[in-house]
Amino acid sequence: MSFDPSALPSLTSKVYLVTGGNAGIGYHTARQLALHGARVYIGSRSLSKASDAIAKIKAEAPNADVHFLHMDLMDLSSVVKAADEFKQKEDRLNGLVNNAGIMATPFAKSEKDGFEAQWETNYLSHWVLTWHLLDTLAKTAKEEGSPAGNARVVNLTSNGHKAAPKRGIDFDDLDQKNGGIWSRYGMSKLANILHVKKLNKLYGPQGSEGEKTGIWTAAVHPGFVDTDLNKQTDGPSFIQPALKCLGVYKKPEEGAYTTLFAVAASEFKQSNSGEYFEPVAKKGKPSKHASNMELADQLWEWTVVEMRKRKLLEQ
Repeated sequence: MSFDPSALPSLTSKVYLVTGGNAGIGYHTARQLALHGARVYIGSRSLSKASDAIAKIKAEAPNADVHFLHMDLMDLSSVVKAADEFKQKEDRLNGLVNNAGIMATPFAKSEKDGFEAQWETNYLSHWVLTWHLLDTLAKTAKEEGSPAGNARVVNLTSNGHKAAPKRGIDFDDLDQKNGGIWSRYGMSKLANILHVKKLNKLYGPQGSEGEKTGIWTAAVHPGFVDTDLNKQTDGPSFIQPALKCLGVYKKPEEGAYTTLFAVAASEFKQSNSGEYFEPVAKKGKPSKHASNMELADQLWEWTVVEMRKRKLLEQ
């Protein structure tokens, strides 16, 4: 299926939250949603960067309804506060785009939570954010007179999930001390897909959670995109310029196409919920681990236990 953002319907009266919406793919996702009439919240750690992004969108569309929502994905309590602030301002959420992330960065742990940086930034923080917004998403999904698919969750992943450890999610070595930058990245991106699968199982169109069902989900690999994400990578410096010369990279605005398809397009159907998508708007085939529902169940249970230990799910 070919898709272009110009095909999006009017999104007037709809509300979206895009993490990392101040730059790269996230910025172009937020921009297109706003240009089509939606109210958009940009989740970001930096007020100045988010303000610059909002100013750019408003320069193009002065009436654009775009707002900053502070969150630090290396601080899980900050994510909970962001969800609470959002719910104080809004009683509906048509689309949550868990977009922000880091890739193949040097080993580090979050100071406050003690988790490996890629695991926390790419997976855990977005899991916690989604958890705290589930009631709002479910309420939006069941709004009287609304069409099916009125509330959606999209996780940005990568075909780099195939670099995950042999076990897929290595619960005995979540820091990947026996791995490296790419196995850590791959495991976090695999977790993003498993999260979508489990969300669909519990809260999707045929979900088991009763009143909280009807939320559509998707995991999106945006393709190889020329963004600042590549500059963070702890790898040989010649790789990015070489790939640029070979024409491998897409432009950031093109990298947002599949996300926009999944979160807002009428062409995205109920049968697509819970699936993995590749550019542009095509259903892809993820790794064997990414299709393992037992692993998805195990990861969900581990996450609930760990987050409850830290009293992050009590609200």
